[in-house]
Amino acid sequence: MAIARFPSIVIDCPDPGALARFYGAMLDWKVDVSSDWAEVRAEYGQCISFQQVNGYMPPVWPTQEPPQQMHLDVIVDDLDAAEAEVLDLGATKHPHQPGTSFRVFLDPAGHPFCLCVN
Repeated sequence: MAIARFPSIVIDCPDPGALARFYGAMLDWKVDVSSDWAEVRAEYGQCISFQQVNGYMPPVWPTQEPPQQMHLDVIVDDLDAAEAEVLDLGATKHPHQPGTSFRVFLDPAGHPFCLCVN
């Protein structure tokens, strides 16, 4: 039997509300923002939280200075269509693209994330 349920990923950032709105729009999840904390939540329980960190420094990938702490992989049906949508939301396409079944982007706070096809 599990000792916990509904894990939440918490991501450091300079502006929790802005990052929550970005991921909320990308995933079509509900956004809840307070002064130094924000969340996006799926209707089926999954949650990503964002906490404000003063002096935040985004990770640098792939060189790792400062290192990446985590990244999200999200599944899409069409890489080209999804790319256009996340760029419109404020993502940046990373110049290093090491695969063909996924694409690497940076969210507005500089965290890498990947759009992946099955």
